[in-house]
Amino acid sequence: MSRFNKLVFSLAAIIVIASAGMTARADTITVTGVQTGQAATATVVCEFNSQTNTFTFTITNTSAITQPGSTSTITGIGFDLPPGGNASSSGLNGFTGMQAPSLSSNFTFSDADLGNVPANFNSTVLDFGFITGSSFTGGNPNDGLAPGESASFTVTGAAFSGFTEEQICNAVFVRFQSVPGAIGSDVGIPSTSVPEPSSILLLGSALVGLGGFARRRLRMRG
Repeated sequence: MSRFNKLVFSLAAIIVIASAGMTARADTITVTGVQTGQAATATVVCEFNSQTNTFTFTITNTSAITQPGSTSTITGIGFDLPPGGNASSSGLNGFTGMQAPSLSSNFTFSDADLGNVPANFNSTVLDFGFITGSSFTGGNPNDGLAPGESASFTVTGAAFSGFTEEQICNAVFVRFQSVPGAIGSDVGIPSTSVPEPSSILLLGSALVGLGGFARRRLRMRG
């Protein structure tokens, strides 16, 4: 087997093996403000247990503060499960959630009507969320997550049935307040999404096919 064939088959094997283990590890996505970019960012590490319909995630505020007096505090975290938007203003119901004990933040769980999502996400209907005020947009920075702080959350519900970890993770919306710039607030959405396992498997299969094609070409030349 040529060096090229060995390389292709090795890469394919690594990708297929990695995809097989995706369900056994947590996934990490990066959230970026749609209007202020690096002034409103966060990372979300999430994991979903489909057997118990339990979703856990840890969010860290990684915003870059560039102006005095601005805090880019996270005051709301919501999820709009696919397909985006629902007939009901409260979205899917039946979820329960809680925040792990924290000294730096105080979020309240709700799967009721969480209100509109700003930054032109007019069709978004949050199925559940963690808020620091009466709605997703009406948060209290004093109870939120400042840059450098993290918080962990757990959500359970039969309505998770049929969803994948990737779909849930990629459905997050994060509300930032007191963001540098005239807008004063922003909404962050995933800028690096969790890939679906099927996409990785397809890539691995393509590499295997490429290796087979190269091998046939070498045989024909021989």
